[in-house]
Amino acid sequence: MSDGLKAGDRAPEFTLEAEGFSRSPVRLSDFRGKKVVLYFYPKDDTPGCTREACDFRDNMSDLSGKGVVVLGVSKDSLESHAKFRKKYDLTFPLLADATGEVSEAYGVIKEKNLYGRKSVGIERTTFLIDGEGVIRKIYPKVKVDGHVGKIAEDLSRI
Repeated sequence: MSDGLKAGDRAPEFTLEAEGFSRSPVRLSDFRGKKVVLYFYPKDDTPGCTREACDFRDNMSDLSGKGVVVLGVSKDSLESHAKFRKKYDLTFPLLADATGEVSEAYGVIKEKNLYGRKSVGIERTTFLIDGEGVIRKIYPKVKVDGHVGKIAEDLSRI
């Protein structure tokens, strides 16, 4: 990670507006005592991001049964998140990091190269955070297929 975050580090604290449930600010510290899957994704309602979100949705009963909270983060607006959640019946909050501050703190803003065009944006990355706020596992450059299954396996080791 560009900011040097690694397993064993304390997860950077944040407060972000959330689409879902109360639509009030969400703080990482709100979830002390629970495992948190914090996943950063590039953009609402795009093919890879939709597959990833739906995979989390389809596995929520298994994950929440293990005491896990799933939080999705992108730079999209609350309005975009609301449409995305409704369209796909997503059952977990989506956090709006409009300024990119939290994405920067987690080191997921990267230069990308798609078909020779360079851009800067969120690199799909997931953090598995324990109940004490410590990062236990980082999944950089996530490949969507099989990702949620891998997280479920790793949860048993935390």
